[in-house]
Amino acid sequence: MILQGEVHGKTIPFKGEFMNIINIIEKKRDGKELSTEEINHFIEGLCNGSIFEYQASALLMAIFIRGLNSRETADLTVAMTKSGDCIDLSAIPGVKVDKHSTGGVGDKTTLVIGPIVAACGVPVAKMSGRGLGHTGGTIDKLESMEGFRTSLTREEFIDNVKEIGIAISGQTGDLAPADKILYALRDVTATVNSIPLIASSVMSKKLASGADRIMLDVKTGSGAFMKTLEDSIELAREMVSIGELTGKKTVAVVTDMDTPLGNCIGNALEVKEAIEVLKGKGPEDLRTVCFELASRMLELGGKGDIGTCRELVRNSIIDGSALKKFGELAARQGSVYEPWDEKAMRKAAVIDYVTAPFEGYISSMRSELVGKASMLLGAGRETKDGSLDHSAGIILHKKTGDYIKKGMIIAELHTSSRQLLSEAGKMLKEAYETSTAAPAARPLILAYADSDRVIRY
Repeated sequence: MILQGEVHGKTIPFKGEFMNIINIIEKKRDGKELSTEEINHFIEGLCNGSIFEYQASALLMAIFIRGLNSRETADLTVAMTKSGDCIDLSAIPGVKVDKHSTGGVGDKTTLVIGPIVAACGVPVAKMSGRGLGHTGGTIDKLESMEGFRTSLTREEFIDNVKEIGIAISGQTGDLAPADKILYALRDVTATVNSIPLIASSVMSKKLASGADRIMLDVKTGSGAFMKTLEDSIELAREMVSIGELTGKKTVAVVTDMDTPLGNCIGNALEVKEAIEVLKGKGPEDLRTVCFELASRMLELGGKGDIGTCRELVRNSIIDGSALKKFGELAARQGSVYEPWDEKAMRKAAVIDYVTAPFEGYISSMRSELVGKASMLLGAGRETKDGSLDHSAGIILHKKTGDYIKKGMIIAELHTSSRQLLSEAGKMLKEAYETSTAAPAARPLILAYADSDRVIRY
């Protein structure tokens, strides 16, 4: 008997290839190791339609339960990378270092790190994405600046890096299309929270982006995807291993996301805060994280040991070269005004204030709720094609560790519609927890991982 099915609307017979995917599913279901050829066959079939979504979903569940070893994960990553375009950055002189963050609330680090690293002489060729859900995307933030253009041709992208040392663009071409298919399936089959699948998803896009070396910012805590430090370190080690196995020197820094990073959540608000950091001001937590990540990128770029690189970062802020580089980036990519000009950013039509219904020390914050409140105000989107309000967001006046009295202003809400204020304000209040005693301080930099070691701080 010959079985039949549909692929892209056409009826085809299921022959040997059909049996092959069944064998692959069975093999992983039984906890056996998949070969490189079997993994390549799976990704090729997924992309050309000869393997169906229900078959792919079955294999994803088998992987979720049985796991993948380091070699399998690396092979899956390479296969996903090769499923689409790979960007060639060889025309750009110097060591190209890419940075990826696993995402969090108020995570505006690229806006600070990029100009610092470029000002210190390491080229920054950064392709970034849009935000989905409560985490904001770098591209959305930059587009809150009047005229800023994030859709660059490859020629423009490379020329900008050659001439001013930095370009930040939305993803061009068809990078890792297999990841798009798998990500959508993982989202609806309860297989998202698998470290090998997360690692291969992140690293396939990083490898396709063409950098020589990769630095990873793995967020951990209530506002991050990975909630525990142990899981975050495991993910960091897995991604570092993939990078090294594929010939890319890779390091990871695990940073705190139990509390939103900085005081601003929302696109235009976050750009303003990033500029304050480049001016040598801004919130201490944001400065600490950004300066450490920038130092690690410079170290990867060959600018010296970590102590030397930290000094380079400090000097770029003191002498204003990092701020100047941000201005060059904005001008080069079409910004109508200098980024520090008040007219550069969209402003919210409605601003309201949230007051404390309680008294005591803020013992913790549910960062994810803060991000969701910001999304309710219009700062985020529920689908990739959804719209957002670039001016919307939240400015936190009080955070974990602060003492507050009842009736004190703890945050301000920015939006275009008063109808959105009530629900967002209620959600924000629910994000705060208080105690009579000050909470113990939690470090912002929690761990560092490279191919040789993991250091916990």
